[in-house]
Amino acid sequence: MGLTTEQLAAGLEALAVIDPRVAEALSRVGLPEARHRPRGYNALLRTLIAQQISVHAARSIYAKLEATLGDLDSPAAVLTADDETLRGCGLSRPKISYARSLAEAVASGRLDFEALRSMDDEAAIAVLSSVRGFGRWSAEIYLLFAEGRTDIWPADDLALQEAVKRLMALEERPKAKATRLLAENWRPHRGAMAIFGWHYYAATSKAQDDKAPIG
Repeated sequence: MGLTTEQLAAGLEALAVIDPRVAEALSRVGLPEARHRPRGYNALLRTLIAQQISVHAARSIYAKLEATLGDLDSPAAVLTADDETLRGCGLSRPKISYARSLAEAVASGRLDFEALRSMDDEAAIAVLSSVRGFGRWSAEIYLLFAEGRTDIWPADDLALQEAVKRLMALEERPKAKATRLLAENWRPHRGAMAIFGWHYYAATSKAQDDKAPIG
């Protein structure tokens, strides 16, 4: 369960009071829609599939996996499928390996979603990043869209970096470290600001496809 419409509105309205750039951007493009994923294995599998490919491609691969394997809410579907089947659905060789690692971590209980919910953000990011194939970006996307954590800021995301560049009228797109520093004043509403950043990027781009991770 991600941030609700009410949480997004409250967070962004609070930021608009202290940051005129946010206020101006909100007046231009309006509030973003709430975007949710269910907690658990399926959300992480979707995040893994979406790494470094377009939204359209990720949705296509997921649909093929679902049509071929059936229930993707259980790690058993990936664990029992052979590599040829997974490749036929569009997964690359590295992603097949990562998908199996994720499925094994969940099936064995090494990745405990209930325990994850009680951890602070940095501890939860560390646990998720310990699964092969998952880095900080993947962990943050999960925590934002599936757990609805309010102060998550995926600074490694290229679209979000570009949104910050446009919002702040910077000459160059900031790198992850600079993007993280620039967002410090948006605490504790960086999650709402991240979702708005993707919305703002899409609204201020000529093309409207592939502008944000699957939500």
